[in-house]
Amino acid sequence: MPEGPTFLKLPARAAKPRSRGITHVLDSGLTPDGTRAFLGQAAHLVDIVKVGWGIGYIDPTLSTRVGICAEHGCPVSLGGTLLEVAAQQDHVGELREWALGIGITHIEVSNGLRALPTSRKHALIRELAADFVVLAETGAKEGNYPPTPAEWAEEMARDLDAGAFWVIAEGRESGTVGLYHADQGVREDLVSAILARIPQDKVIFEAPRKSQQAWFVRQLGADVNLGNIAPASVLSLETLRLGLRADTAEGGALT
Repeated sequence: MPEGPTFLKLPARAAKPRSRGITHVLDSGLTPDGTRAFLGQAAHLVDIVKVGWGIGYIDPTLSTRVGICAEHGCPVSLGGTLLEVAAQQDHVGELREWALGIGITHIEVSNGLRALPTSRKHALIRELAADFVVLAETGAKEGNYPPTPAEWAEEMARDLDAGAFWVIAEGRESGTVGLYHADQGVREDLVSAILARIPQDKVIFEAPRKSQQAWFVRQLGADVNLGNIAPASVLSLETLRLGLRADTAEGGALT
């Protein structure tokens, strides 16, 4: 990729592979051509591509797309819902072998469906960390779980102790649950409780909405880890990180 201009003074951003300032992309079903085009433009900004929900299981082009991501230095993660269903049906072993066979390197362990005991979640993290980089998610798809900020932080700490490399704070693709109020506003008390217990570099905050991304960049800096980023939003997120958008530019708008 040709080098871009360098005449502006901008926040320093580590080159890939990086452990902070992660952009974790939610792939909701790109085609192989779409994957190639997206990464041809933005691979240098993409740290993880999560194939959302159970899409990977029904996408006949998944192996091809994983290969395209690998060529661009972008590891692929399976979504947590797929693992939850496999765990409920006692097919985690088969899922592991299938995922390894097609080149999956990362996997999300979640309990968003609230069907697994906490002990089972931690056992899955320990089991899968032997073969994958594990991203453990806290939060439920519906409702307010865990019920208190302190319990969120405690679950994340236990997930890291079990072997997760990163912990994810749930926000869904809607940005209206978990980390967020129904109006998409950030639950600031929850963010504070998480960061009082968990190192910032170990947390990926799901932030699908521009206003949410801007809030995290303003509060936590350009190198905050953000997840559930739509492919079409990767470049615009980077402008927020670098102060190239009014929301985060010095002296610019703050809403």
